[in-house]
Amino acid sequence: MSTSHLSVRVYYEDTDFSGNVYHAAYLHFFERGRTEFLRERGVHHSELVKDGVAFAVRSMSIDFKAAAHIDDLLDVTTQVASMTPARLYLLQSIARDGVEITRAEVQVVAIKTSGGVARMPRDLVAAFSK
Repeated sequence: MSTSHLSVRVYYEDTDFSGNVYHAAYLHFFERGRTEFLRERGVHHSELVKDGVAFAVRSMSIDFKAAAHIDDLLDVTTQVASMTPARLYLLQSIARDGVEITRAEVQVVAIKTSGGVARMPRDLVAAFSK
């Protein structure tokens, strides 16, 4: 399955008093990576919602290996590890200068906007297999 890359610059607002990226900011970087992963495959959240489907993060495990700092240019990588009709298991990483500094395992579920679990449309499953 294919991999998506997104470049993210660290801004002052992403850092804490020590000058390191605040841990919650990594969640934003990973979210942007997942959104761009979808867009590169022609999947847009606004269109899914019109079809009554949305994605929700069910679980996420993050391993912080090293800190990012202001002005760093980071590479956020997203790839599908596996999937079921209603779930995506994603591997995401953030690297600086080719060295991984943070890694996440993410379980995303498809849900009906009216409530409950949804099956992903077939074209969506096909898009994730590319």
